[in-house]
Amino acid sequence: MAFWTQLELLLWKNFTYRRRQTFQLLIEVAWPLFIFFILISVRLSYPPYEQHECHFPNKAMPSAGTLPWIQGIICNANNPCFRYPTPGESPGIVGNFNASIVSRLFSDARRLLLYSQQDTSIKDVQKVLGKLRKLGNSSGLDLKLRDFLIDNETFSDFLHHNVSMPSSAVEELLDAGVNLQQV
Repeated sequence: MAFWTQLELLLWKNFTYRRRQTFQLLIEVAWPLFIFFILISVRLSYPPYEQHECHFPNKAMPSAGTLPWIQGIICNANNPCFRYPTPGESPGIVGNFNASIVSRLFSDARRLLLYSQQDTSIKDVQKVLGKLRKLGNSSGLDLKLRDFLIDNETFSDFLHHNVSMPSSAVEELLDAGVNLQQV
């Protein structure tokens, strides 16, 4: 038998079966239409919500290292959705957590542990204190608070505008004497 002959016989058989089973035919046609009308009514009663595109912050995988992986989990725990692309979406960027608290903590700890032998800050403080003692013992100097300020420093503007001190009080404060022995 040829293909067209088989198709013609199959369609004739289907048409004859459908004509004899009218109730089944109605159910087979009505049921999908009923479901389709339910979908249309839901769509009309609840219009679509316009949501902007979401850009999520990058999260490093464990293969990127333990610190970037933990930072990706901690810093993005609430999984925020941003409207614009985030800095970590560029290919090849593993982490954009260089300014996070955890990164600064680890970098400070590394700097402390690696360079603690070369740290001379305590010796420098002792030198400054020795010079201040020598300066304080000389009573011929009349030091004022103004002498310790850097040129163009806005300390007086800060006191005048932010603390609301009158300018005469600011001038008196800047002309006040400094006792280095008490400092």
